[in-house]
Amino acid sequence: MRDLFRTVPLALLPLVVLGAAAASASDSDDAVEYRQGVMNVFSWNLGGMALMVKGKVPFDKTAFQGYAKDLAAAAQLNVLKGFPEESVTDESDAKDEIWLDWPKFESNLQDLRIQSAKLAEVAANGDEAAMKAQFDATRKACKVCHDDYKE
Repeated sequence: MRDLFRTVPLALLPLVVLGAAAASASDSDDAVEYRQGVMNVFSWNLGGMALMVKGKVPFDKTAFQGYAKDLAAAAQLNVLKGFPEESVTDESDAKDEIWLDWPKFESNLQDLRIQSAKLAEVAANGDEAAMKAQFDATRKACKVCHDDYKE
């Protein structure tokens, strides 16, 4: 009977290892989904403001203020936890450079946080010209990461 207890756990070892690998893959998939979701929130809010700034839709200060406020709130999310090293997949447009120069990536995120917070503050004051100028600074903070870290 003792031999049975010794061999059963060993026989199950491949299943345990495969299960752990599947859980790890699932965790990576979840991380990719999380970061893509946060990026979609960024895109949604920037896109709404961009339409106004480019004159494609009438400028609506209240709507712009809402987009700016939501972008600033989303920028405070810890999107970095969505970039574990094992999350490099074909499903993601993230370049390896993210992990190769992590401090710069973190710094770029901090700049987005600062610029989007300024945008929300400027938007709250309602000066359209100032809103458009700060939108451009915020857009550039987003673009840096896209240029450097997105396929």
